Amino acid sequence: MKLRIAFFSLLVASLFVVACGGGDTSVRDAARQAVEANPAPAAPAAPMATPAAPATPAAPAGPTTVMAFPAAEFDFGTVTSGEKVEHAYKFTNTGTEPLIISDAKGSCGCTVPEWPKEPIAPGETSEIMVRFDSSNKSGNQSKRVTLTANTEPAQTFLTIKGQVNKVEEPGK
Repeated sequence: MKLRIAFFSLLVASLFVVACGGGDTSVRDAARQAVEANPAPAAPAAPMATPAAPATPAAPAGPTTVMAFPAAEFDFGTVTSGEKVEHAYKFTNTGTEPLIISDAKGSCGCTVPEWPKEPIAPGETSEIMVRFDSSNKSGNQSKRVTLTANTEPAQTFLTIKGQVNKVEEPGK
């Protein structure tokens, strides 16, 4: 590293002398000879940079279609902390192209979606199962599942919500 710094310092100094067009030619010649005598070491090959992961998953390429839900929100009512709630969100591909869901993510680890991985043909109906684990939760809860598919817009949102009551501890 010190060698590189010295090399670049010398290079800058020699360029300054040459660019100014004046000064003692012996200094210029000495700078040139120093650069020629000490060429910069070959830099190690830089590893191939991997592209940064997109903040949101990319929608499948190709033509878009339409995904229709009778209800994109489900209210599970009131449960006690620790209970697990499941809901199947039914949907239909009402477009003219096969529907491809490339990703589904819950807003937190307590909300886990399962979705069909195979294309859904136009006119077909399918479902997305969402499981909500109310452990260590209390009060009003509203969690969102983000679906990424070949639709316009590429993301669709499902909501699961309700009230979670704390577990009553004995002796309190």
